[in-house]
Amino acid sequence: MSDTDNTEGRINTKLKDGVFLIGIDRPAKLNGFTPEMLRGLVAAYTAYENDAAARCALVYAEGKHFTAGLDLPKVAPHLGTDWLLVEEGDIDPFDLRPPFRTKPVVFAVQGICFTLGIEVMLAADIVIAASDARFSQLEVKRGLMATGGATIRMVERAGWGNAMRYLLTGDEFDAATALRLGFIQEVVEQGEQFGRALELANDIASQAPLAVRATIDSVRQALAESPGASAAKFGQIQKGLLASDDFQEGLNSFKSKRPAKFSGK
Repeated sequence: MSDTDNTEGRINTKLKDGVFLIGIDRPAKLNGFTPEMLRGLVAAYTAYENDAAARCALVYAEGKHFTAGLDLPKVAPHLGTDWLLVEEGDIDPFDLRPPFRTKPVVFAVQGICFTLGIEVMLAADIVIAASDARFSQLEVKRGLMATGGATIRMVERAGWGNAMRYLLTGDEFDAATALRLGFIQEVVEQGEQFGRALELANDIASQAPLAVRATIDSVRQALAESPGASAAKFGQIQKGLLASDDFQEGLNSFKSKRPAKFSGK
């Protein structure tokens, strides 16, 4: 449960049926991120990566708003570093430095989702947004530049002009615009975002973990290197998957017309 007296905020975690829940918890301050929360988010992502029982993560926020972004007076002393409060060996929630996460992340977003909120959202795999969601990458209004990946991923998703329309003005945009630009994948009625995101996370968690990881790795390599570099490994990866217990389970479940129960081996 949320504690409104929790001044510095916190990140809550819980594993349920293979889904690793990561909750942003500082609703009294619009879930503005403090240094403690930034470190908590890094710790949560790292714990998720290292938990063999966790097959998909779901990031959500307590209260009416996802996050107003950084609590700037508290975080300002930590700005200007290459990696904001991410230490060697940690999993970076912004997905900008190795070691990269190998497992999927789904987001449920509502209300205000500013600056940092957009950047961690764009670093995830699937985003479900409530119809009341409002977005702004407003660093230019504060004399700063977005350094959590927005300058990269907004252009990748929406193209140069569409990205610059919002990066250079800091203007707000709504959920319908975010959907059109490819920043989010679904818009649902207000209050339904968590349930829909959990539905997808459970669906992903029920798939073959080795195949899910291989899919993420293949897409990541195509973007970081080239489509050709990714395609060159297709045969090798598929050969490994064909030798897995999960493939045999998938094959047997297909023959038996029953749901598969994958072990991740």
